[in-house]
Amino acid sequence: MDRIKIRGGKVLEGKIYVSGAKNAALPLICASLLTDETITLTNMPALSDIRAMNALLEQLGTQIDEFDDFVDNHAAKTYSYRTKEATSLVAPYDYVRKMRASYYVLGPLLARYGKCELSLPGGCAIGARPMDIHLAALEQMGAKIEIKNGYILANVDGRLKGSHIIFPGVSVGATCNILMAAVLAEGETVLENAAKEPEIGDLANLLNAMGAKIEGIGTAVLRIEGVEKLHGAKHKVIADRIEAGSYAVAAAITRGKIELVNAQAKTLRRPLQVLKDMGVNVEETETSLIIDAKGCELVGKDIMTEPFPGFPTDLQAQFLALMLTAKGAAMVTETIFENRFMHVPELLRMGANINVHGHASAIVRGVKNLSGAQVMATDLRASFALVLAGLVAEGETVVNRVYHLDRGYERLEEKLRSVGADIERVKDNEEE
Repeated sequence: MDRIKIRGGKVLEGKIYVSGAKNAALPLICASLLTDETITLTNMPALSDIRAMNALLEQLGTQIDEFDDFVDNHAAKTYSYRTKEATSLVAPYDYVRKMRASYYVLGPLLARYGKCELSLPGGCAIGARPMDIHLAALEQMGAKIEIKNGYILANVDGRLKGSHIIFPGVSVGATCNILMAAVLAEGETVLENAAKEPEIGDLANLLNAMGAKIEGIGTAVLRIEGVEKLHGAKHKVIADRIEAGSYAVAAAITRGKIELVNAQAKTLRRPLQVLKDMGVNVEETETSLIIDAKGCELVGKDIMTEPFPGFPTDLQAQFLALMLTAKGAAMVTETIFENRFMHVPELLRMGANINVHGHASAIVRGVKNLSGAQVMATDLRASFALVLAGLVAEGETVVNRVYHLDRGYERLEEKLRSVGADIERVKDNEEE
């Protein structure tokens, strides 16, 4: 497997273009299953998760065309999707096990065809993320659900029926899935306690462009008037707020200055406030964010993960790494997933001072120096935390299992090298 080798100590400075959002793109791809016309998605990131989702849709019968494109004068991918008629309604284990977000095909296939067989999903090992909320909502809309031999078997007689659904907990995945199911349901569906993440707003905007009738975008109550048919549309994927936040931390942790072109401050209010509270200078422009930590003495600040607009769980690991370079102590509290401190043992190998309390919190104390070491990536965001630590560690850090990074960070080494990092990818057939 490939490894990433980092020689720390470089102050990062320059510009990084923020790619399209993976977490927005994945449900957008699945929304194309709701129509027999072409859906064109621009500003798509070149990531292994996108390729995995495309492979699944091709297995279902979707025709996909890929184009090299330029968005805001930066290289990006454009894909067109057309599912004239599905050739399969089964999302098999070999596809779904590679990526949890494969469950986004469930709502669209059930809404358009009245049937779907979905292997129970896999994904990052960051804790239990059951699909009970998805399935209970679909049953409320008239679907019959059975779990057999590791598969979810779902079917409905005729069309799904609009319903008033109150989610028992805030779930991005369930909100996206049921939103896609509801646009072709008969009558009105109301989703209460819906997640408010920007990626859901992006999905709703595409669906409305396809002819759906969705109100309440960006709020906790979504109202959907079902329609009989949707049509084609063209849509630009929003910028990746998690990628932007990750590179913002790269600027802060190296006491550098990076302009994040295409970043949207409105999607990062809480993380940006934490950076400011720590002592980082943050400037917003019409088209970018400037993160300037040159000459700054940072102090640790407590963070607690929450659903949007709170502090995102997908930036917890990166900010935890940043706290290691700040004065004093900080408490990091994880409320979304119960197993999201797996990067801590690897950071301890580099000289970190972290005490984890149960599954929910960690006390992080700033240290004078981190030391380069061989470390193992455990999940997508934890992987970037190890890269961040490597950027400031004395000596050489080698991050193993970087396929996790390839799921969510486009051209990571290239982007970091462009702002001064000493970083390279070592192929498994190359000598170190």
